[in-house]
Amino acid sequence: MYVCLCQGVTEGHIRDAIYEGCCSYGEVRTATGVGTQCGKCACVAKQVVRETLSDLQSAQASLAYPAAYASA
Repeated sequence: MYVCLCQGVTEGHIRDAIYEGCCSYGEVRTATGVGTQCGKCACVAKQVVRETLSDLQSAQASLAYPAAYASA
């Protein structure tokens, strides 16, 4: 889905920026240009950033322990 029509930024572009190392909305904004023109997309873009960072943290937390410890 397109998040920013002005810059042509999709949810996928935002997620890719995070997977490539962006750790905040500001970094995603710099990397993708989202929210830099009219600004109407900023709320949705921030939500996508929050959800993606949360998903990444959850995935990393589940990998923090070896499988033998997780099933105990």
